[in-house]
Amino acid sequence: MTAVAAPPAAAADPPQKAPRRRSRRATARWIAGRFAEYGIVVALALVINFALPRALPGGPLRTLGGVGQTGVLSPEDRRRVLSEYGLDQPLWQQFLTYLRNVATLDLGTSFADGQPVSDAIGQALPWTLLLVGTSLVLIALAGIALGAVAAVRRRRGKGNGLLAMSLLLESIPSFWLGMLFIAFFGVNLGILPVFGVGDGWDDPAGLAKYLVLPVLVLTLTGLGQLFLITRSSMLSVLAADHIEHARARGVPRARLIRRHALRPALLPVHTALLMEVGFLVGGALVVETVFAYPGLGRVTFDAIQAKDFPVMQGTFLVLTCAVVAMNALADATYAWIDPRVRTGGAA
Repeated sequence: MTAVAAPPAAAADPPQKAPRRRSRRATARWIAGRFAEYGIVVALALVINFALPRALPGGPLRTLGGVGQTGVLSPEDRRRVLSEYGLDQPLWQQFLTYLRNVATLDLGTSFADGQPVSDAIGQALPWTLLLVGTSLVLIALAGIALGAVAAVRRRRGKGNGLLAMSLLLESIPSFWLGMLFIAFFGVNLGILPVFGVGDGWDDPAGLAKYLVLPVLVLTLTGLGQLFLITRSSMLSVLAADHIEHARARGVPRARLIRRHALRPALLPVHTALLMEVGFLVGGALVVETVFAYPGLGRVTFDAIQAKDFPVMQGTFLVLTCAVVAMNALADATYAWIDPRVRTGGAA
């Protein structure tokens, strides 16, 4: 009998290409969705930043103008001020002008001293980055280390003591702790400077002394959350099956904790650490004011006192974009560390 030839097999992708293509499409959709979400957040921030001063009673000229009591201005002076700052234009035209200026990094001119807002922010931003960056590194090192110790020794006195300490630090207001440090280290002991930054970048050794107290306050008040997240994540991992299997195989305790428990426990800690930047920026606004530190917090405080709404708008926009950027970085790097986020939990 003559053998019947089998029909040709349908063309198919090699076994490895189809999953890779699906993974790439899923990654592209995930990235596009994240960019859309953060784009909406930035757009809402721009709208709020533009609308808030104009929505206050009397508008920006009366409430935030910083040009004195507008009730005593003559009609000519009032028209001149409105025209100078573009407040006599239709609202939609003001908004388009505002968007165009933001796109070109033109954030307006300060009502208080006539300085461009972008220059004032550019001078203050490096100081805030130094303060927040140093505090973030210390929070990461101390929070992860102490949280891991508290989880491993949860049934002993050291773990409970660390937990109580973190809860206490979490409840202390940063301005109150700052004033205590000023009174103790600056006034009573006189061993640390408490206001300003001295000669600044020209004297690194002196600058380090000025940084001690504000960095310490910001670190202590921001440590509790990362400590608790690390402890909780470590406790969940220590109760997992693979930890019991590793113990049964005789894996040494130090290696078990360092490689089998701590590394997977750092996934949520990594996201929390990057999102901690937002809380640190908020805390820096208070700490910089308490210690007369020349960062964005002090610039914002002075603008509020002077009712200088262009500076307030500029600092709000910069801080909002910084927080959004850190959240976007947290999402992107978390998905890179754990691909299940991109593929919807698929293996």
